Amino acid sequence: MRILGIESSCDETGIAIYDADKGLLAHKIHSQIELHAVYGGVVPELASRDHIRKTIPLIRQVMLEADTTPEQLHGIAYTAGPGLMGALLVGASIGRSLAYAWNIPAVAIHHLEGHLLAPMLDEPKPAFPFIALLVSGGHTQLMEVQGVGDYRMLGCTLDDAAGEAFDKTAKLLKLGYPGGPKIAELAMQGNPDRYKFPRPMTNRPGIDFSFSGLKTFALNTLHKEGDDPQTKADIALAFEVAVAETMVIKCRRAIEQTKLKRLVIAGGVSANLRLRQRLEEMGAKLGVEVFYPRQEFCTDNGAMIAYAGLLRLQAGERQGTAFGARPRWPLDELSHL
Repeated sequence: MRILGIESSCDETGIAIYDADKGLLAHKIHSQIELHAVYGGVVPELASRDHIRKTIPLIRQVMLEADTTPEQLHGIAYTAGPGLMGALLVGASIGRSLAYAWNIPAVAIHHLEGHLLAPMLDEPKPAFPFIALLVSGGHTQLMEVQGVGDYRMLGCTLDDAAGEAFDKTAKLLKLGYPGGPKIAELAMQGNPDRYKFPRPMTNRPGIDFSFSGLKTFALNTLHKEGDDPQTKADIALAFEVAVAETMVIKCRRAIEQTKLKRLVIAGGVSANLRLRQRLEEMGAKLGVEVFYPRQEFCTDNGAMIAYAGLLRLQAGERQGTAFGARPRWPLDELSHL
């Protein structure tokens, strides 16, 4: 079975073709970072228009690179939510229309399920069950995963997601957009002994997260200490370490609660090298295997959507001729495979 995947939930247009026997045949990602950087964040209308311009040309490129014709495809998977309504509708309308024109089935994919399954694009694949930490610009969630579609929420953010907190803190430091890579780069020049930021909600039981106060702590430190280059680097480092260690503490609690010995980290923030290092150190101490996608599959991409679509199409799921998008879509509403 060979699947075309379309991802257009936010500010990246991702197209890929995944084959059940041969694996990933080709993929392309068009980033809108330069388009939105001047505004300091994603502008939904501009994102939608750019998806309209880029999706069809990228599909042509990927199919050419994969040496695949429409007759060789067995289905199309597209992101139906969560995300920006206009951006989602671009991918959904193109994906469902092509499936109708080519007389092949289509399936609507949950964006976060795509991220959760992204580590399975490489070997070794994590076996079920496992703990999953999904960290991105819009979501920070810890869940127990028993199988595809079988997700039990253990904890989530009560305010800002981790990626959102990175973006807002980077804006305070006048580093530009996107914030995560900018803070990580500046943090390399920071003095680890100068500041220690709080680890939010770790002094009480529970697995939920909160990052808005950490952002405020960074702002107050900046106002108090000044904005010279070294101070900004020290703040960036203290902020990054606080976020990473907070996640490690929460992951440890989830592991202790469930007794599971596998941890998957996925989503845009999973590209952060400090977070990966701290989680691997924790895993080594607890005898827990840690899995994450390769760097190019941490951010939004079509490969993860094609792979998730393959699994759901193999299980017999089909999208009718009517289609739509869901800007908000709880994971626990998905069917179990």
